[in-house]
Amino acid sequence: MADSTIQVHEMFDTILILDFGSQYSHLITRRIREFGVYCELLPCTQKISELSWKPTGIILSGSPYSVYDHDAPRVDPGVFDLGVPVLGICYGLQEMTKYFGGKVDPCDHREYGPATLSILPAAGADSQSSMLFEELTAESQVWMSHGDQVTAIPEGFRVIATTTTAPFAAMRHNEKPLFGIQFHPEVTHSIDGKQILKNFVLKVCKASKNWTMSEFIGKEIDRIRAIVGEKGQVIGAVSGGVDSSVAAKLMHMAIGDRFHGILVDNGVMRHNECAQAKKMLVDKMGINLKIADASERFLANLAGKTDPEQKRKIIGNTFIDVFEEEAKAIDDACAASGGHPVEFLLQGTLYPDVIESISFKGPSATIKTHHNVGGLKENMKLKLIEPLRELFKDEVRELGKLLGMDDELVWRHPFPGPGIAIRILGEVTKEQVAIARKADYIYIEEIKKAGLYRQIAQAYAALLPVKAVGVKGDKRTYEQMICLRAVETSDFMTADWFPFPYDVLKRISSRICNEVEGVNRVVYDVSSKPPATIELE
Repeated sequence: MADSTIQVHEMFDTILILDFGSQYSHLITRRIREFGVYCELLPCTQKISELSWKPTGIILSGSPYSVYDHDAPRVDPGVFDLGVPVLGICYGLQEMTKYFGGKVDPCDHREYGPATLSILPAAGADSQSSMLFEELTAESQVWMSHGDQVTAIPEGFRVIATTTTAPFAAMRHNEKPLFGIQFHPEVTHSIDGKQILKNFVLKVCKASKNWTMSEFIGKEIDRIRAIVGEKGQVIGAVSGGVDSSVAAKLMHMAIGDRFHGILVDNGVMRHNECAQAKKMLVDKMGINLKIADASERFLANLAGKTDPEQKRKIIGNTFIDVFEEEAKAIDDACAASGGHPVEFLLQGTLYPDVIESISFKGPSATIKTHHNVGGLKENMKLKLIEPLRELFKDEVRELGKLLGMDDELVWRHPFPGPGIAIRILGEVTKEQVAIARKADYIYIEEIKKAGLYRQIAQAYAALLPVKAVGVKGDKRTYEQMICLRAVETSDFMTADWFPFPYDVLKRISSRICNEVEGVNRVVYDVSSKPPATIELE
């Protein structure tokens, strides 16, 4: 919602990151948030004149393009007219160079890997150059990933750092706070990269370190009250997961029982999910909650559908249908008592959902449509309100702790809105759901018994659409496979597979094969993200 975005920027200094399609762009966002500064990632196609707020500083990301490609994404000239510091990273450096009249050419070889950065002494009273590289070691390791490089810097700029293969590894304007670096400071392979970003944000841009979850709570509650008004009614999508629970708690704190939590049983929930959610949300948190059983409806709508995107959109649309029906029932009750109708739909959308669901010409393509971002009906009657839309998962968990939620809820592994439906590859049926649900329950139970649950960011069991020959009780079987997935990640934008002890995997596999009817094989997914995603669909 536009109003909520404006207010966020009014409350917090904001660093604007313009994404030219780099696989690392989200890492820039994470690093800056870690400094206690709010930042936002927008497509490079964003026109500065169309922003309703002024950034404290701007960062231009890398890109898979070359600046001399005919369809390469171009920087908006307005970036350089705002009078705020600008940092170009890799492609961002090259685009800045091209814009100001310098020269960029293909390298004689693609440079991908570590390089040693030699920082040149600052000239005269050039305090800003010193600021950018303050507290760095004399020769710092940085990470290169490019096929082009600057061969002549623009007039009015000067070199401030080099490597053996990149004589223009970093540059700055002589008068304006414009910087460019050829390497990627946002990746961990750049040893002092985090310090460079920190220097740019805090020392060059002088951004205030006021982005904290304790600050966020009060300001977000005030924002919700301003949007909803004194009589407004909000219907909420809650699932019992940490995201929707934190969103529901904030809404309840802001408007009390004018918030109506709706837990939709879509038929593809985890084992005993609804009962557990009711206990946490109603009994412990005092939230006004109704459980709407629409399981048969969801499964009927999914019948015969196998395409992942189609399944996600069917589930998203069906969710909205159910919400609108529930909202109407509340409207009718309010009308009878002279109350205000429901206007808003609460969702626990997070920032990675937003990033992954948006594509634009030139930058990174859509990875998948999240049911609560890109899978909603275009003619939806309710207005969305998403209090966590600017947050990453670790920030939501910190928020949950501040709100007094139990660790069991705060550290619960994420569960997608489409539920088990996107963990069943192929058609979703009651029988397939039962298999996947039981296997998942066993898997999570064993992870907890082994004391590994908190070490894993997300784990689940998925049902594969293939069968294999096996043997049970001296009889030949031809049954399905379960795929186990477990990942380590801090931001859910990149992830590595979790290295289970073999004895734990052995115990999990044995239990699933013995206790889950219709399964005779278990495999473990050892794919990182990228190239894989965390969910299978």
